Amino acid sequence: MASREESKSAHRVLRISQLDALELNKALEQLVWAQFTQCFHGFKPGLFARFEPEVKALLWLFLWRFTIYSKNATVGQSVLNIRYKNDFSSNPRYQPPSANQKVWYAVCTIGGRWLEERCYDLLRNRHLASFGKAKQCVNFMVGLLKLGGLMNFLIFLQRGKFATLTERLLGIRSVFCKPQRAREVGFEYMNRELLWHGFAEFLIFLLPLINIQKLKARLSSWCSPLRGAPNSDSTVAARGKQCSLCGEWPTMPHTIGCEHVFCYYCVKSSFLFDMSFTCPACGTEAHGVQALKSGIEMSEVNAV
Repeated sequence: MASREESKSAHRVLRISQLDALELNKALEQLVWAQFTQCFHGFKPGLFARFEPEVKALLWLFLWRFTIYSKNATVGQSVLNIRYKNDFSSNPRYQPPSANQKVWYAVCTIGGRWLEERCYDLLRNRHLASFGKAKQCVNFMVGLLKLGGLMNFLIFLQRGKFATLTERLLGIRSVFCKPQRAREVGFEYMNRELLWHGFAEFLIFLLPLINIQKLKARLSSWCSPLRGAPNSDSTVAARGKQCSLCGEWPTMPHTIGCEHVFCYYCVKSSFLFDMSFTCPACGTEAHGVQALKSGIEMSEVNAV
């Protein structure tokens, strides 16, 4: 008896695995529906609007036929090495769900969702008193099912069996297809990943606080000494063959007080973005943007 209980506890499906299987099933349904609607992208809009619940039910029925009915497991369960077992059977060996259990599973899941969507669609635009009462009854039944699902989920969190209300009512529970081995966790790899993710998050937080342009100007001013007087007109003409920001011929040449020339739009946008903007070539801090003096013509600049 003790060995049997130990084997059962060793093969027990974790709660997180059962919940992951449910999430995988939902993701698969969304993916299938998105691919199906993409096939009719070029057709008239709203082609399946009137029959959307029926089309969805047919798709889910198709998936049910080749998953639960034939393999005793949903797609999410197959990925996680899980399948359904008939919990009503007293045989200690694995017993798959019976045909009736599979059919009722389809009725409760696929048929239930179809009935809810179709009833909501039929009663949505009805304002008669009889339809109002029918709508209240439908809402009451849906509320009861939601409450039952909540109670079942709380019991599932405590006992670890029957993740959904349908599984509990039909007596089918999740078991492993093959015995699971104990996981060997590589703590060295985990520590390395944690350190790397922490460093990456620190960089993501730090980089927006660094003024890259100003840092580049500082480094360039340290590496190359300043040459010539910053306010010399001849020096400005000599430096005026290209914009110090974009490297092209300066359009509407302007200066910030040093010997370098900028395009008006380059220097103005940089100055508006950063009020402490400095020249990227010499590191001179900009206190304003001035046009080149009228005595300096671009023909003179070109002649240098």
